[in-house]
Amino acid sequence: MALDLARHGWRVGIHYHASEAEAASLVAEIEAFGGRAAALQADLSDLRTLPMLIEDCAEALGPATCLANNAACFAWDWPDNFDEAGWTQHHDINLRAPVFLTSAFASALPDDAPGNVINLIDQKVHALNPHYFTYTIAKSALWTATRTLAQALAPRIRVNAIAPGPVLPFEGQSDEDFARECRDTLLKQAIPMSDITATVRFLLATQSITGQMIALDGGRHLNWRPDAS
Repeated sequence: MALDLARHGWRVGIHYHASEAEAASLVAEIEAFGGRAAALQADLSDLRTLPMLIEDCAEALGPATCLANNAACFAWDWPDNFDEAGWTQHHDINLRAPVFLTSAFASALPDDAPGNVINLIDQKVHALNPHYFTYTIAKSALWTATRTLAQALAPRIRVNAIAPGPVLPFEGQSDEDFARECRDTLLKQAIPMSDITATVRFLLATQSITGQMIALDGGRHLNWRPDAS
């Protein structure tokens, strides 16, 4: 996403927590083709760092006019075995951080500048099930926050979301399980990263859209099986 936006003329602030070398490499890659980027360190579970992340971006690149909330925490649990640590971690990263970042972004946005917020959510919120229980609750709440923030921040800031399906295997997922997940989509395929980046640019360019979530999941949330064969 950062590379694609940089290639389309955006100055890109690249957040990282501990992956300093990877962030620096991405900045160098962007600068190599004439783009502008800065690596910005922050622990998204620490509320004190969130306003500073917006400030650091403005200091390095100028005031931020787009915020893409793409960081996520994803671990399996179930309604009868989740714990406080998992609940807190999923909500800190998947819900609290993007909401507080959006508030800081809105406060820092220059009065004469339009703004955009894009939240990366998950197609699971369209097709609920109890797998990944606390993750699902946090992402569902982020979808609610997307709509209510769109109401609150209009007309100056548009707030939208993308609900991806299977893009890449998650940590610990086998190739076989990822292939099965792709087969469970109506289109029987993984979601190309180029579709994610193209949709980000569509949301940025389309001035009349706010409070919406686009499902980029190959129709997975519409998949169904007959009750009886």
